[in-house]
Amino acid sequence: MSRRRVAVTGMGVVASCGIGTDDFWDGLCGDAPEGDRRVHDFDPSPHFENPKAVRRSDRCTQFAIAAADMALEQAGTLTADSFRRGVFIGTGIGGIATLEEQILVRHEKGSRRVSPFMVPMMMPNAAPAAVSMRHGFQGPAENTCTACAAGTHALANAARLIAHGRCDVVLAGGSEAPFVETAIAGFTNMTAFSSVGISRPFDAERDGFVMGEGAGIMVLEEWDMALERGATILAEILGGASTADAHHITAPSPGGVGAITCMRLALEEAGIDPEQVRHINAHGTSTPLNDMAEALAMAEVFGPEGPLVTSTKGITGHALGAAGAIEAVAVVLAMRKGLIPPTAGYATADPEMPPIHLVTGSPAQWEPGISMSNSFGFGGHNGSLVIAPA
Repeated sequence: MSRRRVAVTGMGVVASCGIGTDDFWDGLCGDAPEGDRRVHDFDPSPHFENPKAVRRSDRCTQFAIAAADMALEQAGTLTADSFRRGVFIGTGIGGIATLEEQILVRHEKGSRRVSPFMVPMMMPNAAPAAVSMRHGFQGPAENTCTACAAGTHALANAARLIAHGRCDVVLAGGSEAPFVETAIAGFTNMTAFSSVGISRPFDAERDGFVMGEGAGIMVLEEWDMALERGATILAEILGGASTADAHHITAPSPGGVGAITCMRLALEEAGIDPEQVRHINAHGTSTPLNDMAEALAMAEVFGPEGPLVTSTKGITGHALGAAGAIEAVAVVLAMRKGLIPPTAGYATADPEMPPIHLVTGSPAQWEPGISMSNSFGFGGHNGSLVIAPA
């Protein structure tokens, strides 16, 4: 089947290290913060009609709307018909803050005090619905809910809507706002978090992830349409893939078998060979099993002379369903800047891990080329996205 080319013409990001692409990039190249990776000083009000509308949106949706507004501002005036404009935004847990708050309201004040806005605020598809209504996008408005792979899956799914002719423009990415007491307790009790609160991907002393939050949104557009309207093309989505480990609800399959297949299928859809990939933004969560499995998978797919690798989670923390989308923005910025951000927190090589070309210490200069962004989620969900410079 013939495929149309998919251009990236706008990007927006809300992350703990910066809001907007400029501040986000500066944060990625700076020092790792201490503690959790909450987004501080976020003001949703410029993106809503009035304070009432803000109160009726969960923080997860607020992040998505803000990032979408930024992406559309950069993209400029779109020419696609409204029914050929789609929205595809992933999340891991959606409006969990609203859910926890309203459960407490029911418990303390009774059922009649539960907000009638609870369901539309907490549902995982709230973000794409809100974004489509805000901007009048009347094509598919969908969401991918595949844990920590959701943002990557959403971008790959959105790109296919354009590549196969269903849409001409899709706002795509992921959003997450997981900082509620119950979620924190759950992750803590399953020992997923770092016991010392340090994110150190691929390091010998890694002992768990540091949770983050935020959103990353891209404007994906049919290549020729973008050229015709004079848009600045930032990058091209070449392809992606999704597989399931079918192994364990939280642990990756031994040897990264599912990740190996996922990366190879993404390369196949993109129509490229492994040696053409110059950079990988790894999932790299700082957990013992995940980082080992991913390193083994990358070594198997790309060999000992593989591409430069980084995990930006050393800075951003792990934003769960938003992680892959935030990291895809980081990949495009790395292309635009001619630099690859370092893996913050890394200090000691793991002698049991196969060698990978990890960028550490300071940003690495590179000749921008084809890159891959990986995301692997609880449930055994694997996602890989292949991106090329414009």
